[in-house]
Amino acid sequence: MAIQLKSARVERWPVAGEFVISRGASDHVDVVVAEVEEDGVVGRGEGTPIYYQGEDAAGCRDALLRVMPHLAGLDAGAARAAVQELMGPGAARNAIDCALWDLEARQRGEPLWQLAGCEAPAPRVTAFTVSLGGPGTMAARTEEAVMAGYRLLKIKLAGDAEDRARVAAVRGAAPGARLIVDANGSWGAFDLLAEAEALADLGVEMIEQPVPVGTDVLLDGIYAPLPFIADESCHVAADVPRIGAFYDGVNIKLDKAGGLTEALKLADAADAAGLSIMVGCMLSTSLAIAPAFLLAQRARWVDLDGPALLARDRAEGFDFGNGEISPNL
Repeated sequence: MAIQLKSARVERWPVAGEFVISRGASDHVDVVVAEVEEDGVVGRGEGTPIYYQGEDAAGCRDALLRVMPHLAGLDAGAARAAVQELMGPGAARNAIDCALWDLEARQRGEPLWQLAGCEAPAPRVTAFTVSLGGPGTMAARTEEAVMAGYRLLKIKLAGDAEDRARVAAVRGAAPGARLIVDANGSWGAFDLLAEAEALADLGVEMIEQPVPVGTDVLLDGIYAPLPFIADESCHVAADVPRIGAFYDGVNIKLDKAGGLTEALKLADAADAAGLSIMVGCMLSTSLAIAPAFLLAQRARWVDLDGPALLARDRAEGFDFGNGEISPNL
C-alpha cells in the first residue's frame, strides 16, 4: 500500500493574551497539519506559515494536496527525498517532511532521534519571549515569566528610542536571568556598535537579526561585544556562505528550513562555518516542536517556547516547568 495523505488541515490556536513583535500583534496562530498513512501507520507534522514570506495556512494546505500525488508508490524515506525537490522551503514542506520522518520512525519501531542521527534528547533550558510593549508592560510580563520559572528571556525590540529602556526594565524585573534580544530586523538606522555596547552593559548575551534582510552588509566590520545571530536572513544551508561573514550564528527554525531534513543540513553547514547554533520556532503547538527539540540538543541557545505562549496546547505537549522544555512523559 502506498503512502496516502490522510489529512491536510488548518487549525487555529489561541495565544495567551497577545503576542507582539515589531511587525505586528497576534491573538491566535493558524497552523497546517499533515497526516500521512501507510498500512495503518500514521505520521504527523505541523507547520506555521512564514508570514513575512507571504505564506498563509490555506495556501500551505493546498500545497500539501498538490504534492501528494507525486509521492505515490514511494516509501517514507524516498518520499521525504522527493519533497525536497518538489517543494520549496516553508511551512508546507515542514509539515509533510516531519510527517514522513514520524511515519518512518513508527514503521521502523525506533525513536525519531535515532533515525535522524541525533543525540538522545534531554531537557534543555528554553528562552521565554517577552513580547513587545512599553517598558512598564514588558517589566510586568517579565515578572510573570520569572514567577513561572523561566531563567532565559528573549526580549522583543522595535528599533526605536525606547529599546534600551525596554531591556533595562526587563533586567530590573529579572536581575538574575539570562537575557537575549530580538530586533526582528528593526535596527537598520541604529549605531549598531553603540547599541550592542549598551545592551552588553545590561547583561544581554546575544542579539538576534539586528538589521533588515538584505542589508546584512551593515554588520561588516562591526566588532561588537555581543554575537549577532541571523534569523530572517538565513533559512537554509545554502544561505550560510552568503551571511556567514556578517554573523556569529544562525537561528534554525524548521518552518524556515522547510522541515527537519533541511534543518539538519543547515546545522551541519553552520558547524562547518564556525557559527553558533540557535534553534527557534514560530508560534506553534508541541507537534511542531517535537522534531525541533531533537535539533536543539546541539544548540547554544534554545528558543522553543511556541506552545508556552498559547492559551492551550495539545494533550501530549511538552512540559515547560522550571524554565526547561522536556517531553511530557
